[in-house]
Amino acid sequence: MRTQKRFTPDLLERYARLGRGQGTYENYIPWHRVGRSDPASIGRSHLQVWRGRQRELLSDKEWVAFLSCTMLPDIVDCREQFPLRQKYSVHELSIYFPMRQWPQLPGTLEIARVQQVKHPKVYSAGRSADWVMTTDLLLTLKRAGCELELLAIAIKMDGEITKERTRQLLAIERQYWLERGVQWLLITPSTYHSLFADALRNCVSWSLGAEVDTAAIDYVALNQEKWAGRSVTDVLSKLAVEFNSYERAQRALWQAAWSARLPLDFRRGWRPHEPIVLISESDFWGLNPIASRRSAWKA
Repeated sequence: MRTQKRFTPDLLERYARLGRGQGTYENYIPWHRVGRSDPASIGRSHLQVWRGRQRELLSDKEWVAFLSCTMLPDIVDCREQFPLRQKYSVHELSIYFPMRQWPQLPGTLEIARVQQVKHPKVYSAGRSADWVMTTDLLLTLKRAGCELELLAIAIKMDGEITKERTRQLLAIERQYWLERGVQWLLITPSTYHSLFADALRNCVSWSLGAEVDTAAIDYVALNQEKWAGRSVTDVLSKLAVEFNSYERAQRALWQAAWSARLPLDFRRGWRPHEPIVLISESDFWGLNPIASRRSAWKA
């Protein structure tokens, strides 16, 4: 049976020595990880391969938020369990542009002092250390002119955000990103439709699996009027004949839907007998809490 580990000053120091929270793209190492050597998270953890790296997600709701992020057309990087700097430090974009001059910005200790709230600590064997706060998902997005920007995402259950201490800690995290000119979202299950979440979880193996060729996705997208109102089973059968492969048909259908080339209403349900319902592209992105920048935070 797995022994329950605790966070201690020694453990935080070990994380820092191991380079956790460092790197970008496939070389990034999350601060908190899914594994026997780390304290267990509350809830069910997930390992999701995306763009050459196994992503480490500590709950069902983190998994849904992450899958929503992978649908964004302008996403270039996603760093999960991202540690916030405790002391003054340079902007988190600096790792992509190391030759630029970057100002020093306040860390969580200074922000907690200004907000007059207690910064979290860990204790063990007569020692104490300031807790390393984290943001659940930190996205890097490419904007016009090839400029990069960040989007920070905190993920909680709706019931958690009514607790005073939780709100204090979220307020520190939010202010940390505001100091850096980064938009911060608080995502809870109330910010998305439950059927949208079910569809993402059940279709991810095709949507984020091996990429199908562009020609197959183009065929699905260009013939979308033929698919509307038909069951998924019927559409897949026709695509399998066209592609001479049922597997290729599955990937082409769901990857076209994931990218909005086939703007599927993900609230329709994911089961094969359900009819395909198409919606406008704007309504499609409106289902996605990250794309629509919804937030459960109320000041």
